Amino acid sequence: MTTPEERITELGLTLPEVAAPVASYAPTVRSGDHVYVSGQLPLVEGALVATGKVGAEVTPETARELAEVCALNAIAAVRAEVGELSKVVRVVKVGGYVAGTPDFTGQPGVVNGASDLLVRVFGDAGVHARAAVGVAALPLDAPVEIEMIVEVR
Repeated sequence: MTTPEERITELGLTLPEVAAPVASYAPTVRSGDHVYVSGQLPLVEGALVATGKVGAEVTPETARELAEVCALNAIAAVRAEVGELSKVVRVVKVGGYVAGTPDFTGQPGVVNGASDLLVRVFGDAGVHARAAVGVAALPLDAPVEIEMIVEVR
């Protein structure tokens, strides 16, 4: 049986360093058996991969890929909090925020980028409850932001 870290490697991905918060908050907070991951932006090596609104400067397909980057950053934050990803019992909930044009209604498809990666990494334990919300703007003009709650042992 492969570990989540091994699955990440098999997917050709690498867990990044946890991004420094862009305001006054912690990347994660552990309370009992749950880790709450603050909203993660599509940062790679400390820089946003893209900026702008989905449906204008950013295509839905690109936004889906950015949601995957956000989820990878969230996974890295969990690992930094608990030490190893095999301690994750279940991804409980994902919150996805998509900054789009007023007529953009494809938020669920964008957030699928995050959800699908979580299932590929954690298997059945990655299946989660979710919200996919359209917003007018996100920090730093990011197109997507992902937060999540995981249960750990």
